[in-house]
Amino acid sequence: MEKQLIGKAKQAALEVLLHNMNGPYHGLPRTAGWGYPEPYTRDLLITALGIGVSGNDPLKESMVRVLETLAGTQSKNGHIPSLVHDQENRGASDTTPLFLLATGIFRKIMDQPDFLEEAVQKAITWMEFQKPADSGLVAQQPTSDWRDEQWVPGYGLFVNTLTYSYLKLLDKQEQANEILKEMSRFALTDKPYYALWTYKVYSSERFDLLGNSLAILSGIIPVSNAKDIIAWIENECAGMRLKGELAVDLPPNLFPFIEPGDPDWITRYQYFNQPGEYHNGGIWPFVCGFYIAALVACEQYQLAGEKLIVLGKALQAAADQSKNLQFGFNEWLKAQSGKPAGQDWQSWSASMYIYAAECVATKRTPFFENIR
Repeated sequence: MEKQLIGKAKQAALEVLLHNMNGPYHGLPRTAGWGYPEPYTRDLLITALGIGVSGNDPLKESMVRVLETLAGTQSKNGHIPSLVHDQENRGASDTTPLFLLATGIFRKIMDQPDFLEEAVQKAITWMEFQKPADSGLVAQQPTSDWRDEQWVPGYGLFVNTLTYSYLKLLDKQEQANEILKEMSRFALTDKPYYALWTYKVYSSERFDLLGNSLAILSGIIPVSNAKDIIAWIENECAGMRLKGELAVDLPPNLFPFIEPGDPDWITRYQYFNQPGEYHNGGIWPFVCGFYIAALVACEQYQLAGEKLIVLGKALQAAADQSKNLQFGFNEWLKAQSGKPAGQDWQSWSASMYIYAAECVATKRTPFFENIR
């Protein structure tokens, strides 16, 4: 039954991606089945992982079109826009490193080591100018990465693990080593994981599931340390379930939640980012896909398989009950109830399920094997 569930979920995920492949904006893919017709750059670039292992040629051709369009809408200084088709929609800290990561992946898939070389070099130059110290870590403005309703100032873990990953993938070993030397800034004295962000004497001890999963996948965190982080995650989540803070056996994207009255609580969170919701501890299926891949990277195969099944069951629920979907592949789930929220048939949710399933089935992490 569980194997059947995984198979059905993979097939449904493929159907989502094919459905979303041709949207209303210049024929570029849409971000979600109904709610997000726009081609959001970061969402579509993250789908490169699932599409890359899908074996589906039309989806691969669609991703190539996304990358080529981004090369055409890239700024003169090398920045990649937040919407694939809109050269003026700028300000994201993660779109440029995601472009470099996805292009590196597709260079290998296509066996074209010079694919979009001019755009790649411009993007690398842009990223070099995001380093206040001229080497090492890149900095960002608050709400500029995928968490548009959460403040991540200074050196963000996610963006720097992304940067390290694309540098390794593009064989920029010297620049990758510069980041690796600086990662000690993220170390916490009494926690096994890396800080959400750090800058000068300040940092956040809240746990960033995506950033730490990518740090494990890319090999920034050694396997021995990574296993300690995984044990900590599972223990903390068990405690949250006992307290009624977590209804699903999947880790939230951020915890502990930011509560009203906490030093890092922002008034706007009251309307968009309540504890256990959205970026303040919601369960994001695409992030869970990265976590499952990180488990495989640490050879935690049984746990990875268990989480894949739980994720598949969670993705059966849909936020919009009127469409009678077998799988919702929704945007996020409320931690305390497991209730789906945001948009259904989200491309990155579907794609990262395909990628996570491939990792579990093969006991490998495609595209990250050589990086580690």
